[in-house]
Amino acid sequence: FQMDTTQESYLDLFPLDAIVYLTPDSENVLEDIDPNKVYVLGGLVDESIHKKLTLQRAQEQSLQTARLPIREYMVKTINTRNYHSETLAINQVFDVLSTYYETRSWPAALKAGVSSGKGYVLPD
Repeated sequence: FQMDTTQESYLDLFPLDAIVYLTPDSENVLEDIDPNKVYVLGGLVDESIHKKLTLQRAQEQSLQTARLPIREYMVKTINTRNYHSETLAINQVFDVLSTYYETRSWPAALKAGVSSGKGYVLPD
């Protein structure tokens, strides 16, 4: 993938209606990738301390939000810690999005990016 970096804010580079801020706290499920949209990956957030921080930031900036369809395609596993989290690191979100873009398969994409340590797996 080719990547450009800049000091400018995405708010200055793209129209607000083209930006979709990805946050695990969104009520909107990302069903497909729209090539006319710009997807912002929220960032590394400690979910126990800063819950809903990325959602709040997106709302303050009047941006559309979406979350990955983890609940729609995966199931919670039984584990000793009873730990289940839809919060992913940036590289995991990127892996999910790039795999989905290539395969158009959410199960394949989620398998590529959501580690079993998150407490979710694809159903058998």
